Amino acid sequence: MQRPDPTLPADYPSRVKSVRERLDLTQVQLAERIGVSFATVNRWENGQTKPARLAWRQIIDLEAGLAPADSKPEAAAAPTAAPPLDFTARPTAVTAVAEATRLSYGHLFNPAFATEVSLIDPLPHQRIAVYERMLDLSPLRFLLADDTGAGKTIMTGLYLREVLARRLIRRVLVVPPAGLIGNWEREMRTLFSLPFRIVRGADARTGNPFAGPESDRVIVSVDTLVGERTFGRLREAAAGAAPYDLVVFDEAHKLAAHQRQDLSVDKTDRYCLAEALAGLPADEPGWELGWSATHVLLLTATPHMGKDFPWYCLWRLLAPDALATFDAFRAFPESQRRRHFIRRTKEEMVRFDGRPLYPQRRCDTLSYALNPSEQALYDATTRYIAETYNRARVLNRSAARLAMSVFQRRQASSTHALLRSFERRLVRLEEAIELVRAGRAEELEQRQKRLAATPDFFEIRTADEDAEEAGGAESHEAFEERALGGVVAPTLAQLREESREVEALLAQARSLVDDGEDSKFEKLRAVLRSAEFAREKFIVFTEHRDTAEFLVRRLEGLGFTGQVALIHGGLDYREREAQVDLFRRPLDAGGANYLVATDAAGEGINLQFCWLMVNYDVPWNPARLEQRMGRIHRYGQQHDPVVIVNLVAGETREGRVLKTLLDKLELIRQELQSDKVFDVVGRLFENVSLKDYLEQAATEEGATAAVKGIDGLLTAAQVRALGEREQARFGGGDVKSSLPALQAAIDREQYRRLLPGYVRRFVTAAAPLIDLRVDGDPDGVFGLAQKRRRGLDPVLAAMEIYPAGAHGCFTVYRPADRSDVIWLHPGEPVFDRFCAALLARHEDEARRGAFFVDPHAGAPYLFHLARVSVVRRPGPIESAGHEVTPAYGRADGEDRRVEIIESRLVGLRQDGDGVIEPCPLEHLLLLRGAPNVPPGSVPLARMAHGLTAAAREWVDGDALARLVDEHRARIERSLPERLDWIARGCDHRTAELIARRQHVGRKARGGDAGAAASLAKIKDEQRRLAADKDRRLRQVRREPSLVVAGDCEIVAHALVLPTADTEERRRHDTQVEEIAMQIAQAHEEASGAVVHDVSRPELARRAGLGDWPGFDLLSVAATGDRRAIEVKGRAGTGDVELSENEWAKACNLRDGYWLYAVYDCATPRPRLVRVRDPFAKLLAKSRVFSTYAISAASVQAAAEGASEGAS
Repeated sequence: MQRPDPTLPADYPSRVKSVRERLDLTQVQLAERIGVSFATVNRWENGQTKPARLAWRQIIDLEAGLAPADSKPEAAAAPTAAPPLDFTARPTAVTAVAEATRLSYGHLFNPAFATEVSLIDPLPHQRIAVYERMLDLSPLRFLLADDTGAGKTIMTGLYLREVLARRLIRRVLVVPPAGLIGNWEREMRTLFSLPFRIVRGADARTGNPFAGPESDRVIVSVDTLVGERTFGRLREAAAGAAPYDLVVFDEAHKLAAHQRQDLSVDKTDRYCLAEALAGLPADEPGWELGWSATHVLLLTATPHMGKDFPWYCLWRLLAPDALATFDAFRAFPESQRRRHFIRRTKEEMVRFDGRPLYPQRRCDTLSYALNPSEQALYDATTRYIAETYNRARVLNRSAARLAMSVFQRRQASSTHALLRSFERRLVRLEEAIELVRAGRAEELEQRQKRLAATPDFFEIRTADEDAEEAGGAESHEAFEERALGGVVAPTLAQLREESREVEALLAQARSLVDDGEDSKFEKLRAVLRSAEFAREKFIVFTEHRDTAEFLVRRLEGLGFTGQVALIHGGLDYREREAQVDLFRRPLDAGGANYLVATDAAGEGINLQFCWLMVNYDVPWNPARLEQRMGRIHRYGQQHDPVVIVNLVAGETREGRVLKTLLDKLELIRQELQSDKVFDVVGRLFENVSLKDYLEQAATEEGATAAVKGIDGLLTAAQVRALGEREQARFGGGDVKSSLPALQAAIDREQYRRLLPGYVRRFVTAAAPLIDLRVDGDPDGVFGLAQKRRRGLDPVLAAMEIYPAGAHGCFTVYRPADRSDVIWLHPGEPVFDRFCAALLARHEDEARRGAFFVDPHAGAPYLFHLARVSVVRRPGPIESAGHEVTPAYGRADGEDRRVEIIESRLVGLRQDGDGVIEPCPLEHLLLLRGAPNVPPGSVPLARMAHGLTAAAREWVDGDALARLVDEHRARIERSLPERLDWIARGCDHRTAELIARRQHVGRKARGGDAGAAASLAKIKDEQRRLAADKDRRLRQVRREPSLVVAGDCEIVAHALVLPTADTEERRRHDTQVEEIAMQIAQAHEEASGAVVHDVSRPELARRAGLGDWPGFDLLSVAATGDRRAIEVKGRAGTGDVELSENEWAKACNLRDGYWLYAVYDCATPRPRLVRVRDPFAKLLAKSRVFSTYAISAASVQAAAEGASEGAS
């Protein structure tokens, strides 16, 4: 196995850098020379990671001058001239090239191929979204709006895997909130083997992160991308690289836009960014991108947020032609919306057996009493807050209010957090005093005015936006630091008075902390030590890092040193992952039982392995409370119920308000017999601020009024009404009614799977062809040993994305935990490099052709494997046949990309008379190689050139023409409806501009200079609108003509001969096989099973299977149990042979695959011998080219029960 070299010298970073500099190479050039990424070389030189053994050997070779200067991975070798078609290639090489190509088109065999090559088991609602909705849209313009925890990232990954396999996209841009970039990178890499590059703002300063070899799959936060420099880099990238094909916006409801009174639209920078990427015209030159993505996917769990116009603005990103105005959106029929939108609530999501997907939630609110010292500090702090508010009524009320709200929150969190706030407030007051002393009171007043306009971060931002700031702070900490600078009045006397007051409070808080008294922590300790929760894992949430660090110290002081994980916004995503891994591990394996987390760090981490959560402080933003619950109340949670414990100082004024809220939520849950109320609490407060209620609680009167207000605000009737409104707005997502059809599809798919059997067969057969050897058990974990120096070079770079412990350890079976092994499969980087190396060396051999033998053939024939495509040629944009056409492409409406609409493989069988018919792609797996046939002895070989040219013409003129006609017809069927919607959209826009012109015109006539400028813009758009409409309609009408045939490439040739072996012909005697099939079928039917004959392509297709499923009978028992039965008949006794195809399918199905060997078929009493799981039970080492021979004795020894006779 290839591991990091234990003898790696300690000075390896300087050695790597020295080699690079002596060779006069950049890090990028050295990376290309060795076959790794630029980032890997950078990490080596910085000592952050260690080179694997083989990579270090290459560096030593370079250092010693042993490696040639132009050394490059074999996969990058320059193409050579087309080889002659003389059938002198090795059959093993031809089959390997055909299989490498076939496996890369896995979707042609299993329509849900992504489910095979991903470390997930898709749920019913996920399969519906991806395979019944998203894949049917081209281009994809879709709003996926399932409830929190439904796996929208997983659905995106499945979709990506499918469209990448289909060659429909190449470049992908994912744009989430900052707090989710690590989660996206981790899940794409670990679950889907899709490495993405995370782009940060600093990357745009040193180069263009959207260009170059590592830019095809990128994750960048929305707030980074709206930055002028980063957006400029995105604009520049179009000049040197293809535009991004797909853009994904996570938490899309934050792409905000609002309508002003004059009907103009107030757009945030985030929304302007989305417009640019989705292909909408820019309002300002700074947002002009010059290109746009073909496909747009919007993800959100809260699509509406209680306001209709922002809801429309999301839709406008998907269909700008049809939805040019709000009125056009109102007129857009539900049937059209459903094609581009799906939403399923938690109640609608179920497992395949119909059970609810989500467990119940139990929310307990535990009240604790302050001790006398704590009560004294609370009273003093509350007086300070109230007096400050009162003084602020005259001047700087907003600025002071922000500062006081910080104290309220942190007082409710912990004494330690409050102490830190007093320290920071004191510093701010001293700064203010110095400014006034220096005669700069006016500067202080200006600061206060700016601060007064600052919105409360906790009110407007959710946890996923509370990301790391420069210097390792969380975003809300920067807000609090500014807020604590809010002062009441810029006079020395008042500032000094408040400073003395804060000093006294600080001393009081410090005394309390030094004494170690903390009633709230004692309540937490009681919860953790409860017998009900003994030895269970807990996550403890707080809004404040100061409180989090205090909790860690106190828990470790109780003897839990090493058992407490901590995540906060100051950690980057890799450090957070390490802490989550520590928490995930069992205690006896060195793991942690407790995770203390701030909201900023908690968003984006999935903790469904834990079912206990404590809200050490209850957030004032209800949406944050929902987000916290979503960390453990999500798919994959095995414990029912999950328990959420809220700690509240019930006798304090703020505590009474929070306890009222939490108790009311629990009462509603009991009344409705549903915990849906916890999922909608944020929406119930959409137009009401909980923060305002809590700020009222600074006084006794205010607290009483707040309790009364919340009590009237939250009712079961309101929750029901909200559900009814959302049902009417979004429609239903009835998953349960789809379960039978989904299960039937899955049952069919298990017989169409390519993993692990076909991949296992391919790797073991192909490795020797590129000078590698499978070292170990291919049915477990194995290595790839090189048979020549540097034989592993082609795959080294791909290993770098995996942990060092996994390097050189491979499996073809889906692992339960992939941390220490590399799972080889199509689309996985190491496997793809392995295939690329094979093709680079042997694709010419495959085009040269080889001889094979078909024991069923009566005459020689040719087999050709071709790759074909249908493309949209450059020109006006088109939508591949859907009713809503986005304005994607270039800014001028023309798209210069050649877009692949469909890419597929075609198999052809061609006889000596030139007759051509389609042939299954896996046909070579049914044959055995014939490597020693002289080409001159076969007349068909001499005719091959002319016949192959005719075959290519047939593909171009028949197969491809049919595909082109199908795609054109689909577009043409949709044209009338689409043209109608475009015309309607323009008409709606015309009407809106008239109304806006009248409204703005009145203001302009009144002397408003700004209105005059707006009026000029409106008039300009009115002049352009008619021409734009005509141009757009012409473009759409031309779309069918832009669909044309793409390239046709012959991948492999075979000349197939009948067998000359008399014994082989006898083994494949048709009459013997018919007798064996009759006996096998009769045996199954006698047990009450329904039996389907799938031994021929037309019969297999009728049963929903591939042309050659790898077995002859599909038997379905009355219980629903299924058997895939391969039938082998022999006239007497002797070996039975399984083809490559049959053996691979036996590997896939294991216990579901049976071998029925029927001996003595030429006698009056044939004898049936049945073997279950022949792949495991039968030793099939004696391979004869492409078949596996199994002796009668081996079959008998592995049989189920005694041999069964038949009359």
